[in-house]
Amino acid sequence: HHAHDKMRYYRLSESRIKRIIRYPSRTEEGIIENGIACMQPTCGKIYSEIWVMYILSGLVIERKIKIITCWRYPGKSQNRDPIPSEILKEIHMLV
Repeated sequence: HHAHDKMRYYRLSESRIKRIIRYPSRTEEGIIENGIACMQPTCGKIYSEIWVMYILSGLVIERKIKIITCWRYPGKSQNRDPIPSEILKEIHMLV
């Protein structure tokens, strides 16, 4: 319910969240264990970024993406820990 509440608060649609997960501009390690955070910048007068944090759940064969939260960050955030390329390949195979 947390992610749905945040989507409503920031006026984000499900298709926008899916698009951020499929085509992120930047992907980093999330603050929770096995968490992944990805971002896309918004276009408009004021620069901001939309972030989605999710985890991969289930067995290797039946992987699923569980969205934890999403938020809009005003301005440009700093780069943190990037995700290894092997995990990124596995995510792209799911989506």
